[in-house]
Amino acid sequence: MAKVLKGEKTLLFARKHADAATKEMQLVPYQTGLTFDPSRDGDSTATKSGSVNTTSSVETDLEVNFLNNTSAIADELLQALFDGTEMDMEIVRTDRQNDDGEYEAWYMQGSVSEDSNDNDADDSSTRDVSFAVDGTPKHGWTAFTPDQQADVDYLFKGLAAVTDVDENGGGTAWTDTDNGKSVEPSGK
Repeated sequence: MAKVLKGEKTLLFARKHADAATKEMQLVPYQTGLTFDPSRDGDSTATKSGSVNTTSSVETDLEVNFLNNTSAIADELLQALFDGTEMDMEIVRTDRQNDDGEYEAWYMQGSVSEDSNDNDADDSSTRDVSFAVDGTPKHGWTAFTPDQQADVDYLFKGLAAVTDVDENGGGTAWTDTDNGKSVEPSGK
């Protein structure tokens, strides 16, 4: 049976293309919407033998809506519009994995073509960023780095201090194979 994919599980990551060798892609924080719209125009010419169809190249519209924030990637997106900076963008579906545990993804390159900013008095500031995608998006599978995984869904931490030596703060994430056991209070 086919599984329905959830919009909330489809996320956009981005970075400057020039930083590809030194910097991982960053999750665009606080996304409220993401539109991925590849299309191909067609035309039909009537002939005496019947219609002959032709198609154009694939054109892709990519747009992300998010609550405006002070993240580095939010700032880079706006600056990229002014500078004409080439960007890497990747859409990741966190509710679809292959047998290796990698997530379905669409990778693209292009530039920011519009960055609309709404600042109503009675609401949070919002951004609507559109991209001009170069060429054809590439479909594949990707893994998350630990930092990217933490950005997507914060990880369980214990009560102790979180340090370089103990990144989990003395905690262990729940697993279905370890349901724990009842403990009698001490002194009874």
